[in-house]
Amino acid sequence: MQSAVSRYIGELADIGGLKGTDIANITDVSKATVSRWKAGDIKPQPKNELILSDLYYVVGRLNEYYTPDEVRAWLYARHPQLGGERAMDLIHNDRSLEVLAVIDRLDNDVYV
Repeated sequence: MQSAVSRYIGELADIGGLKGTDIANITDVSKATVSRWKAGDIKPQPKNELILSDLYYVVGRLNEYYTPDEVRAWLYARHPQLGGERAMDLIHNDRSLEVLAVIDRLDNDVYV
């Protein structure tokens, strides 16, 4: 049976266009560690489980509007609505709610 972390990593690649390197960067671990998470050999530390969970949720929301390549670009781009910061950096720093607020504006067709 596939673990939730393994499934999340696979879906982050499929619907978010994210590579193992992207996940390693946001969680501050090596790409090899991400590979071991995906294989189910080890589990992430609780802080990294939270980051992965938030990233998975954000990517799922963005997938409603964008292709996987566009989702990846959106996460890495600097956003005026985020004060010029990148969504990936905010998610890493436990500020996912700010990212979700921008996505909520997409839901409501409000972009300013």
